[in-house]
Amino acid sequence: MKSKRNLTRFTYESAAFEGWRLCISRAGTTFTKYFPDKKFGGGKKSLAAAERALVELKALIEGSKRVDGKLTATTVKKGEKILAEAT
Repeated sequence: MKSKRNLTRFTYESAAFEGWRLCISRAGTTFTKYFPDKKFGGGKKSLAAAERALVELKALIEGSKRVDGKLTATTVKKGEKILAEAT
């Protein structure tokens, strides 16, 4: 599987980790979450979960207000909640 924008495929044989990393930066804030294949039941399922979380996160960020060019604390908390609940 090939990496996509904001989604990177990680395969570490020495660390026994395989999965996807979602990473998106906007307005001075970076959101990151790992979606391991083991937890989600395979590479395609972990990718699907990462893509769903990315769509929700982008919608939140694009529709949010900014203060001095940065995301508000409320928006950051909502983004972190989206990532925490991603399944």
